This record gives sequence, structure tokens and C-alpha cells, in this order.
Amino acid sequence: MEPLERLEKFLDKEQFEKIKAIDNPELHAFLAEWIEWLGPDRVFVCTDNKEDELYVRWKALYYGEERMLETPNHTIHYDNYYDQARDKANTAILTPGGKPLPYLNTKDRDEGLREIRELMRGIMKGKELFVCFFTLGPKNSIFSIPAVQLTDSAYVAHSEFILYRKGYEEFKRLGRSARFFRFVHSEGELDERKTSKNLDKRRIYIDLDDETVYSVNTQYGGNTIGLKKPAFRLTINRAVKEGWLSEHMFLMRVNGPHGRKTYFTGAYPSMCGKTSTAMISWENIVGDDLSFILPVNGVARGANVEKGVFGIIQGVNPEDDPVIWNILHSPVEIIFSNVLVKDGKPYWNDMGVEIPNEGENHSGEWWCGKKDAEGNEIPPSHKNARFTVPLEHFPNVDLEALDNPCGVEVGGMIFGGRDADTWPPVREAFNWKHGVITMGAALESETTAATLGKEGVRAFNPMAILDFMSVHLGGYIRNYLDFENRVKKPPKIFAVNYFLRDRNGTWLNHKLDKGVWLKWMELRVHGDVDAIETPIGYIPKYEDLKRLFKVVLDKEYTKEAYEKQFMIRVPELLAKIDRIEETYRKLDNVPEELFQVLEEERKRLLAAREKYGDYISPFALDEI
Repeated sequence: MEPLERLEKFLDKEQFEKIKAIDNPELHAFLAEWIEWLGPDRVFVCTDNKEDELYVRWKALYYGEERMLETPNHTIHYDNYYDQARDKANTAILTPGGKPLPYLNTKDRDEGLREIRELMRGIMKGKELFVCFFTLGPKNSIFSIPAVQLTDSAYVAHSEFILYRKGYEEFKRLGRSARFFRFVHSEGELDERKTSKNLDKRRIYIDLDDETVYSVNTQYGGNTIGLKKPAFRLTINRAVKEGWLSEHMFLMRVNGPHGRKTYFTGAYPSMCGKTSTAMISWENIVGDDLSFILPVNGVARGANVEKGVFGIIQGVNPEDDPVIWNILHSPVEIIFSNVLVKDGKPYWNDMGVEIPNEGENHSGEWWCGKKDAEGNEIPPSHKNARFTVPLEHFPNVDLEALDNPCGVEVGGMIFGGRDADTWPPVREAFNWKHGVITMGAALESETTAATLGKEGVRAFNPMAILDFMSVHLGGYIRNYLDFENRVKKPPKIFAVNYFLRDRNGTWLNHKLDKGVWLKWMELRVHGDVDAIETPIGYIPKYEDLKRLFKVVLDKEYTKEAYEKQFMIRVPELLAKIDRIEETYRKLDNVPEELFQVLEEERKRLLAAREKYGDYISPFALDEI
């Protein structure tokens, strides 16, 4: 029986006609196979009509996956107490024979597909299956990747309607030419709180060959929202094959003199200032998480993969995050997940206002001092609690750039980590290769006491992408280096560090200083200010920063502060080179240029130490 004939048997007439209108036999075969296998009682096909989106939102409430809060358009969703983050242990890249890849969890493809199919056999019996169509990137553009999501979770479907552009009409327009991603998800059996029950059978498998992601027995967004981090693995693989960049980067506009608009991407590991940089109130946000960067007619052009924010809510407060705070307290469509709720209002850790001593949270009924089965005290909200909201509600969103089918020209790339004693607050690479290797591929981030119980452990995280890698790290870096040859003028590369301390542990930067570093980088992209050449790249001149601190923050900037911040710390920098080189020496397939560039930097540092000593004042280098 042909796929369309099988679909006509499974679907009611209205839903069947929606699928029939898309002329894509490959899509029909995929849907027929999986609808039959999953065995749902009902199937709803989502078009781009607003009514279909509203239907999904209503079903999230009807099935109890979300509940209404006091503020109109606000809902709360809870995941299982033990289903609060990406499941790294049960997430695997399916490779032939389980071929190992550095830093990745791989599994034999045939074995993985057999296992996931068995787990999903008839899993949707008694449930409703939602068939949803979206696009990664702006619609009808060079960045567009169409995607189809199958899920029995109205919460997951609702989240995707907030985060991604509707794609049903794109599938109709593309017809048989669509190269689409596929996502198959089931939350599995639910408990009395409407959360996934069989977490021991939780699996997230990424099949690169068929560009399909399967996830089962989980609700947490990072495991289930197909176009989010599951799709990221697929786009990285496609980008490396095709010669473009799929990156864990924000995309933002920095506003220069005389109305000039300069766009930057930025990659930072978790808790290193990525979101706060992207959302700084006097600049303009395009996206906070994922970017595509393509060579277009010799120009590096970037686009936000998404149209919404799936953001960590812990620590959002009115003083440090006024833009997000105001949005979270306005009656726009928001899904809160895994926060404390009391009298219909959401509360979260470190929000800067008094939190009730009781209520409901991800553990069920909650009270101050409540402990879990392992004896751990349960905080009011989970540290990975989230808010999901459309970007269009941000007052400083650059809507023109967000929806531009041609994207925007990327003037600069920023790599940032948490580093107490090595990198200066901001510096510019000598060239593309130098930046890719010594700033991107050498990115590390120190752990905090709150997360691992031991502060200052440096975690290697090249391009802030290690958790989502789907290809060999050496091949990924090779593609990055080769990107330079595909554009006439590659973006300038910068490194930032907001976490520098002195020997007494005192912070050397204020939270808002990042606004000054951004303005300096914007000026450097256009050659408007000179810089000091150091062994590790170009750093700002004191006079330029003094002026910028006054203009941007109305703050006096002293020579003493500048000297402490931009001191070239030779012993720490040499130790970092040793660490990074040792890490890459353990791998195969690493471009030889990486070791050459690291060795050149080592020689520059040794020569500078011979002349100036271990700790070099920026003023000494400015006199050259």
C-alpha cells in the first residue's frame, strides 16, 4: 500500500487533506511509517493557521501538561523531579558500528535504531499525536531548514510554536525539493502530575544519516524540543559537510557612531555572560542562543535559528536584567517551567524579591527546608528552571534583522569564558586563524562552587559547543579554519573575560563593563581606534577606554583599574597554552596549524617575558 493510502486510513479526512496538500513522497512515507508504529488514537496536523496553534495551546491545558497562572497568557509546566536537564548519559550519536568520536557518546546505529523503535512501539496508544511543521532560520531564505516534529506532548508542540517559525507553507512551497529534518518524540507514560514516568527508559538518539532525532520517556525541553539542541547536532554535521558554520552563538547589534549598525555573534559556555551580553538594554538583540553563519557572495552573513527564547530564569532580577524582568511581568505568552508557584504567581531563585516559604514546584507541594529522597534540600525553583517567550516582545529586538531572509553581515565574533587569572577583559585576534585557535578552540571556563563543589576547575569547551558536538572535533576546527577562504573579509575575532580577579579574589570588572568592551570592539571592526599589540593580540588603549567608560556608563575609569585588568600575565598564559596543546595532542585528525599557532604565541610570550618580566603592564607595551 502506498504511503498516502496508509495515511488516509490512519487520519480523519480533514487531517489527511492537510498532509496530501504537501507534494513530498518522502514526507508521506516517514509519516505513514511512524504514525502506524506509534499507534496514537488521534492525530492533529498543524498548519500555519493561528487556529491550529491555539488548538495546541488549549490541548496543553486540557491534558494537564500546563496550567494557567494569574497573569493572562502565562502558564506553568513541570517536568519530573529527575527530568530537569539534558540527559547526557542517554543521549547518543548513532554511528556505523558505534565508531567513537572525541568527547561524544556514540552508539551503533543499527542497535540504537532497534532499541528506540522497540521503546516507541505503540507508545501513543490512547494519546493524541501532533504533527508540526517549522523552519530553522528565517522562512524562504538561504538559511531555512524545514523540519517536521511528531510528538504526543502538547507542551513540546506549544514551546516550538513560541520558539520557531511555522513551516507548513514552506513544506508546500518546497514540495519534493525539501531537505527536511525529522523529530520523533514521545513523553511516554505519565504519572499523576502529568510528568514522564519511565525515566529509566529515557533515550535521545541522533541519527545523522537520516537527519532524524528520536527522544522518548522525557519532557524536559532540552531533550524534547526537536528544533532546539537535538537539531543543533544535525545542523553542525550538515554545516561541516557543506562549509558553513552552525554555532552556539548569540547574534546582536552593537550601535556605533552616527547610527552605524554592526552585528556580532558570541559563544560563551554556561554562566559566562552570554545572555546578559546579548540582552544589554542599549544594544539590540537578534538571538540569544543559536546562529547560522553562511558565506554569501564573499560575505559572512548570520541569522538567528530561532524566533524565541528558552531561557534560564534563575537569577533574573530587576536590577541586573530589567528587560527580561519587565517581559516576565507583562501579559505576553510565556511558559514558565519548574519554578515555584504560590497563589498563581511564579517565583524563582535569586529573583531579588521575597520568595514565599511554601507553594508548589517541581517536587510537588513544597515548603522551606523540604528534602528529596536522597536527603538534598530542595530549592524554591530548580536551578535550570526556564521561561519560554517570543523574541518579538523584547523592546530592544532588531525585528528587521531577525526576519531578514538574507541575514546580516557579521562584523565580529566573540568568545568568552569564566577565567579568574589569565585572559584580559577584551582583546582582538591578529587574524582569523589566530582567533579561531587561541580564542575559540582554546576556550575554557572555570566551574563554580555552586555547580560542582570545587571552584576554579577549568573545563575545556572549544567554541562553547562541546556538549552539542556531532562530528570529530578536528574536522569541526578544520571547517572553521577553511571558512576564511570562503569570504573576502572574515569577521574580526575577539575574546572577552568578565571574571578576572586580583590575588585577593576581588573582581576587577563590574557587571556592566561589558557594555564598554562591546563599544570598543565595534570601533575596532571599522578601524576607528588604534590598539596596543601584545603577544596575545590587540588590547585597547587607556585613553579610548577612559572616554568610552564616561560615554557609555558615565563612570570614571582609572589608570590603576586599566593596568590591573590588562596586565599580560605571562606564566598563566603559558600554562594555558600547555594545557590546550596537551588536550589536542591526545586527539587524531587535528589541523597542524593549531599547534603552529600555539607555538608562535608561546614564543612571543617567552620573548616578552625576557624583556619585561612575568607580568607586563599595558603601558609598557604602549610605549613601543
